[in-house]
Amino acid sequence: MRWFLQSACAALIPATVEERSLECVVKPKIFIISMLKSEASNKPNRLLTIVLWQFDPEATVWWGIDEFDILAMNITVPGFSPLFPEAHCTADGEICQIVIGESEINAATSIMALAYSSRFDLTSTYFLVAGIAGVNPEVATICSVTFARYAVQVALQYEFSQLEIPSNFSTGYVPLGATTPDEYPENIYGTEVFEVNQNLQKIAAGFARKATLNDSDDAILYRANYAANEAYAAGAAPSGPSVVECDTATSDVYFSGTQLSEAFSNYTTLMTNGTGNYCTTAQEDNATLEAFMRAAVNKLVDFSRIIIMRTASDFDRPYPGEAATTNLFWAEQGAFEPAIQNIYLAGIKVVEGILDNWNSTFAGGVNASNYIGKSPY
Repeated sequence: MRWFLQSACAALIPATVEERSLECVVKPKIFIISMLKSEASNKPNRLLTIVLWQFDPEATVWWGIDEFDILAMNITVPGFSPLFPEAHCTADGEICQIVIGESEINAATSIMALAYSSRFDLTSTYFLVAGIAGVNPEVATICSVTFARYAVQVALQYEFSQLEIPSNFSTGYVPLGATTPDEYPENIYGTEVFEVNQNLQKIAAGFARKATLNDSDDAILYRANYAANEAYAAGAAPSGPSVVECDTATSDVYFSGTQLSEAFSNYTTLMTNGTGNYCTTAQEDNATLEAFMRAAVNKLVDFSRIIIMRTASDFDRPYPGEAATTNLFWAEQGAFEPAIQNIYLAGIKVVEGILDNWNSTFAGGVNASNYIGKSPY
């Protein structure tokens, strides 16, 4: 093991004297961010790509693949989740993975630990947030792959029980400092909306469109039910899953149903000045982006190098005539496994696209033509 660490570090950046022996700084080109993994130098390595996973199946879909061995080098990082204490990297340190766990708190603390770790140089690293999500049938269908420009923290509002709201309220959610659901908030916490590099978003989506996406017989049957509502034509999609550029909602509450989904869609429109397109639902992205924002202020990461990719594992609301609880708890939507596989099928095209075009396009960064960071709207 001692020999392996010395050999691995030799190909990376030499360690400085103040850092612990047998450690090196990894400088990845790509870092993959996942939420969970499944059972299925002292100088930091300079990472080129980091893939960020949220939970188990999202992480292990990258393990044992033909393209690279993400488990060749495993680095324990103080501050990571006790369930997922290691970053995983290829032997050359060009591609790494972190499993951040689920929910906003887990995401924020794990990303902060990564960004401030002395084991990594992330100043030129691309971050690929790669996880599953619920999907809005007005915009896309299950098993699809989405790339976001905006992440909106939709539940950061006042909340009243639907049973106790006035008759002229469309929802029990009211923006902070406002008195009705459709007012812009008076009180801003600073994490409500983030905007990432739209040019990079489009490039990543273009890479992903080269993939052949997985589907399932159950998913084909289930999405057909949404054809009963013309507004859900994208969800019914007889052509099956596709790559879609649309935006993501963050909420610790795992919500489901037409009323809540419509309320959060309206909030997304409000908070992005009509430019956002509510599409996917997740529990981590705004927290991940706030941690990256703080790191970027301290020049530890480049905020313009973040990609948010979510694959659609379930619909965020029922089809006409179906109960919301049935849609969430009991319906056989048939999309979970294809969505997990599509993380890899689409994500590997993004990773390969960045690495193959590193010198010509990505080493110096992709210039953003839009505002990036905390949205000005």
